Amino acid sequence: MLKILITGGTGFIGQHLVDALQATDRYSVVVATTRAQKPQKAGVEYRHIEDIGPTTDWEPLLYDIDIVIHAAARAHVLREEVDNPIDEFRTTNVQGTKRLAHACRTEEVGRFIYLSSIGVNGNSTERSPFSLHDLPNPQEPYAQSKWEAEQILKQLFGDAETELVVVRPPLVYGPEAPGNFGLLSKVIQYGIPLPFAGINNARSFVSVWNLIDLISACIEAPNADNATFLVRDGEDISTSELLQKMALAQGRNPRLFWVPSTLLKAAATLVGKKQMYDRLFESLQVDDSATCETLGWEPPMSLDEGIKRSFSAE
Repeated sequence: MLKILITGGTGFIGQHLVDALQATDRYSVVVATTRAQKPQKAGVEYRHIEDIGPTTDWEPLLYDIDIVIHAAARAHVLREEVDNPIDEFRTTNVQGTKRLAHACRTEEVGRFIYLSSIGVNGNSTERSPFSLHDLPNPQEPYAQSKWEAEQILKQLFGDAETELVVVRPPLVYGPEAPGNFGLLSKVIQYGIPLPFAGINNARSFVSVWNLIDLISACIEAPNADNATFLVRDGEDISTSELLQKMALAQGRNPRLFWVPSTLLKAAATLVGKKQMYDRLFESLQVDDSATCETLGWEPPMSLDEGIKRSFSAE
């Protein structure tokens, strides 16, 4: 039985990952947590660390670990309150990841699965979906920190016994998802009319269940070593369509009205929210064909299924 350490195991993606791996009875799951807490899930071992940064002492947590899945990160900061966001992102996402990777190399962990972001490729696509052939073009501090971490990991594990796997998802949605999906969900719940009926973009999304299924496939796949995988649900839709599906899944009528997208973009730029506009309303498509071919994998859940399941408990 492989022993897997999950960082970020108490977060949105991490909790789903812990549940999925526990349900298989094939893995022994360990969660690294910065919170002093009693174990919340039966059969899961919790190991405490003080923080995730350049001085974290990881070695005591890794002595018997076969695989590390690094999902912890500074992310989903909708209202930035620090003067130099990139420094804050680098402390956790770059220096913290580097410290963990060094410890994994020292302890000869078998495989290191790193949850990165499609933001490494850029904020939007124009002519063709993002693929592994595109030059990285991160536009925001979070994505920049993820790209810097990816480069460090490739350098550290290039000649090591530890195998590196990188996964770059687009927006991940699911029940109680943080970030922009959570924000849109709340706006819909409040019944606020939204001027987004005219958004005719095309975006890739991935449900937390499809992402977890891909990560699970990466745990033992022999041809995943030194690979980077892009992932998405099986279809791309516009943000307007996403909002309509989200509203209907909650038993509500979509309250969208038409305003020219050029006017919305100008207004967002004027109030300093252009990056948020880009993340929601520009096109961003992902080419996952290399992922599917390499791993023999297909997303098991349709986008419609994923949206409905995200609100099924509400």
